[in-house]
Amino acid sequence: MKLTRYALTLVAAAALAGCGSTVKLDEPAPVKDISTTAPTGNTSQGKTEPLADSRVSTVDLFSELSQQVKDKRVIYFDFDSDVVKEEYRGLVDLHARRLKAKPQAALMLEGHTDERGGREYNLALGQRRAESVAKSLTLLGTAANQVEAVSFGKERPAVQGSTEEAWAKNRRVELKDK
Repeated sequence: MKLTRYALTLVAAAALAGCGSTVKLDEPAPVKDISTTAPTGNTSQGKTEPLADSRVSTVDLFSELSQQVKDKRVIYFDFDSDVVKEEYRGLVDLHARRLKAKPQAALMLEGHTDERGGREYNLALGQRRAESVAKSLTLLGTAANQVEAVSFGKERPAVQGSTEEAWAKNRRVELKDK
């Protein structure tokens, strides 16, 4: 029993000795200065001077993304649907990135329908379509105050006519800068 206790004491002492450290915890660690200054010819005195102007130009992400969405401002919907089609997810993402790049920018989302159905029904459907796009934008990080959803129902058709092609062009949400 004494031998076991003696062995355990030796093992514990060896473990504690192995954990020893020479680092003093009450002294601050050295900090290396990596500011935007370059050493001058006289580095022995620690004097520095600012670096020359950088040749890297800034990128206006908002303008760049605005060029990409220049002609991509309409999202089309299926008949009697307010679901954003998979083919327009990239366009919605592009507009979301554009709005996140410039928080003071905003979009007006104008919901439209084809001529079929009553006035009130089409106003409600156009509103649901615009709100569906707004929700997609906010889920991608756009601030809610950057998008406003409105409906024009069947009052502002993009194409006149009573054919499936005309109706398909009128079931849309237009994304317009405010």
